[in-house]
Amino acid sequence: MKSFAALLTATLFATQAFAADAPATPKADLAKGAASYAAVCVACHAADGNSTVPLQPSLAQQHPEYLLKQLLEFKSGVRKDPIMQGFAATLSEQDARNISWWLATQKAKPGFAKEKDLVMTGERIYRGGIADRQIPACAGCHSPNGAGIPSQYPLLSGQHAEYNVKQLVAFRDGTRTNSAVMQGVAARMNDREIKAVADYIAGLR
Repeated sequence: MKSFAALLTATLFATQAFAADAPATPKADLAKGAASYAAVCVACHAADGNSTVPLQPSLAQQHPEYLLKQLLEFKSGVRKDPIMQGFAATLSEQDARNISWWLATQKAKPGFAKEKDLVMTGERIYRGGIADRQIPACAGCHSPNGAGIPSQYPLLSGQHAEYNVKQLVAFRDGTRTNSAVMQGVAARMNDREIKAVADYIAGLR
């Protein structure tokens, strides 16, 4: 018993020492984030992060860890997009952090599904996947209402269907390669299925 207590005490002290030595995560400055966003991002993503351009994503209320990851991957070239790579190149990591956390404070506006003929197909894929082709349910990672999981999977609810299609096709065709999971899922989907699930996502609440 004494040896176990000694081991537990040693483990506790080691854990505390590791935590003390670990570098602190830099904090976001929301005021600077708002200013940087207004200078760099507002033309495409709108003043409050709710884009009105269907091929440009709405960013309001998105998980900040996800936004930061994407900005840094545009900056490094891991994620390809000539326009976004150009803008991200002008940002420091702290700038990207400030913008990401500021966007997370903005209220997302609801979107709408438009394709009545595809809504049932989209719902079936999103909630249940397609078992015979090993396509998992989108809801498993992105949650039933599209809220996602902070720091792991992005918020999808209300996102423009056109943007969703563009990204799923990019994953499928190999022009977007910064998520092996999404590449694997999209590779098994045809155009109709992609369009259906993309439109269904746009109407999630």
